[in-house]
Amino acid sequence: MTVLEVLHATTVYFKKHNVENPRLNAEHLLAHVLGRKRIEMYLEFERELSESELAPLRELVKRRSEGEPLQHLLGTVEFCGRTFLSDKRAMIPRPETEQLVELLISNFKPQISNGRIVDVGAGSGVIALCLAAEFPEAEVFAVDVSDDALSLARENAERLGLAGRVQFLKGNLLENVEDAFDLIAANLPYISSEERHTLSREVLRDPEVALFAGTRGDEFVRELIAQAPSRLRPGGLLALEIGIGQSDPLFSALAEKNYRDISTKNDYSGVTRFLFARYG
Repeated sequence: MTVLEVLHATTVYFKKHNVENPRLNAEHLLAHVLGRKRIEMYLEFERELSESELAPLRELVKRRSEGEPLQHLLGTVEFCGRTFLSDKRAMIPRPETEQLVELLISNFKPQISNGRIVDVGAGSGVIALCLAAEFPEAEVFAVDVSDDALSLARENAERLGLAGRVQFLKGNLLENVEDAFDLIAANLPYISSEERHTLSREVLRDPEVALFAGTRGDEFVRELIAQAPSRLRPGGLLALEIGIGQSDPLFSALAEKNYRDISTKNDYSGVTRFLFARYG
């Protein structure tokens, strides 16, 4: 079979197995197997593929059709122009989190460019590492309760040449963090445990500790809102990624805790996804 024939057959197979973006998934997997960039395959549509190339592709296609995330099969994910390792140890970074990093860089650079930054619930380390790369004068920390996630984050730091720029700490929220910060950023679990049945099979491959809060879904975020004032420098910024429908009650929670300059931002889908607030 030629490259084009394989792409077509794989796309049809993925459609039958309810894989989202079937053609894109087929292109990514074939490019991965061939060691090519996706764009390079467009120049090789008529090339015949050997059995040694088709065999590993068949295995990946089978696993993808069974719901294993594309990023786990590729072993990497693109985030803010950088390539991060991605596997079952931590949640796959979402485009919404990428937007949070972009908002921090574009809107709050003067305050955080040479300050102290902590990424709470760091997962694979994407927020902390992107901010460390963008702000070389900043002092950056990454905190997570999961040893697995921290090991992946450290590997990503090594991969990106940032191992000396970020300090990794194990802990629940801010319990093991000392001193105060100019920025506390967090993408914490914000899905209600009662919403499990609404999630895709791919999302359910992420670690449960990275997905689910309590029955409300905003329990961890509320706890961080309560803890953060003691760890923010005067005028320090709390930046949160939150779930659908959580903006109004969490806005009120921030006001009740005497935060100021509270604001929200929508994600690219028009959902109110981000909360920003200062303290002191």
